[in-house]
Amino acid sequence: MLRAWRRRSTLRDDDRRNQWLAAIVRNEAFRQHARVRPDPTAAIEEHEGVEDRRVLETVELADLHAALKRLNERDRKLLEMRYSEDLSQAEIARKLGIPEGTAKVRLHRARDRLRRVYVPN
Repeated sequence: MLRAWRRRSTLRDDDRRNQWLAAIVRNEAFRQHARVRPDPTAAIEEHEGVEDRRVLETVELADLHAALKRLNERDRKLLEMRYSEDLSQAEIARKLGIPEGTAKVRLHRARDRLRRVYVPN
């Protein structure tokens, strides 16, 4: 109806108003039908995939926390300093009062022990 209102000046014969309006409505219907529309299933699948990833990330995080609990306190502390506090090996060594090489070896061994006890689904 909006298109007909805007194009009302193109009506030449008042007696043929109904046919003129029907032609506009028909053409507008064809135009709407021909318009390319996005596939809604792609958006639904993407949205559901996000939920699946969140659930998987939550499960993996829980598994990681469980594995960390199985480590001894020293290993947990080293890994926390490195990954939670984002400290470098040199900073960890200074904080613990140990040589940097010792901190490097202990971190390596702690990560190795974590790999052995961490079993993701």
